[in-house]
Amino acid sequence: MRSEGEEALSCTMHKIVIPKPGGYERLLYQEFPDVTPAAGEVAVAVEAAGVNYADCAVRWGLYESAKRFVGYPITPGFEFAGKITALGEGVTGWQIGDPVFGVRFFGGYASQLCTPAYQVFPMPQGWSMADAAGFPAVFFTAYHALFQQMRLKPGMKILVHSAAGGVGTALLQLGKVAGCEMTGVVGSSHKTETAKASGADFVIDKSTQDLWKEAEKIAPEGFDVVLDANGYATLRESWAHVRPTGKLVIYGFHTMLPKSGGKLNWPKLIWGWLKTPRFNPIDLPNQNKSIVSFNLSFLFNRRDLLEEGMTDMLRWIAEGKLKPPVTRTFPLAQAAEAHKAIESGMSVGKLILIP
Repeated sequence: MRSEGEEALSCTMHKIVIPKPGGYERLLYQEFPDVTPAAGEVAVAVEAAGVNYADCAVRWGLYESAKRFVGYPITPGFEFAGKITALGEGVTGWQIGDPVFGVRFFGGYASQLCTPAYQVFPMPQGWSMADAAGFPAVFFTAYHALFQQMRLKPGMKILVHSAAGGVGTALLQLGKVAGCEMTGVVGSSHKTETAKASGADFVIDKSTQDLWKEAEKIAPEGFDVVLDANGYATLRESWAHVRPTGKLVIYGFHTMLPKSGGKLNWPKLIWGWLKTPRFNPIDLPNQNKSIVSFNLSFLFNRRDLLEEGMTDMLRWIAEGKLKPPVTRTFPLAQAAEAHKAIESGMSVGKLILIP
């Protein structure tokens, strides 16, 4: 790291800044001085940063935790991989040069960043920086849904929507670790093999098959768990296909949001909101099933949950039970192209930005 005087003159760090909500044009590639870690932090030279659909919601101004805890301007990004360049006061267990991956409460779209030391983890053996950068956000989302929000038992039947995406492939892999029967739903035929490779016992291709007829063949009595980030397009039927004592897990509302153009379609958003099913708590006991929903960005203060999840998953990686997501890379300066790709609904696996 440079001395204080040199640092004041240098502008060698780049990051994406969103000055205010809007379209792709809001993703500005800008220079900043090098970073210096505070006590308890590590500085990381970022070599890869993961892109998530939530980053688009941040850009649109719809992501509640971004508005509530950070505000604008904001740098999006929840996950990264790179090498440690400096240690803050009191940090032990790491050395400069150590390859790591980790999570960040926003700020991941950058060539350098500082983050609390407990939010970084050792690079899995044999993984690339892109592999590692695409892992923590989607896999911890999947882990929290399956292992911290419910109690799985071998043989449970689980249905996963958007099964070829980042969270979808993570859910399939983790469900197989728990010994469950996994059914993946995809929207295009070219995504079928990705879902199968991630552990799906059955794959339903909505573009060529009747989704719910096929689902009823696989689980005539319903599914123990249905995981749905689509929103109104599938929520009602997802709930109908949860068996008694089962759970519907809601973690997104993608079908309300645009797939092209990069800007919100307010009539579509309002129409989707009006069509979203409402669940009456008085009805739930008689239906004898439950609804679970969460947003991990509100759990960044739960160090216990993060450490539990990453400890388990790093062990499963070492045992060969989990593999890195399929990745596609973009230069950091082309973050808008990555956002276009993930919004389209045609991407597979994880999209990664390379500073």
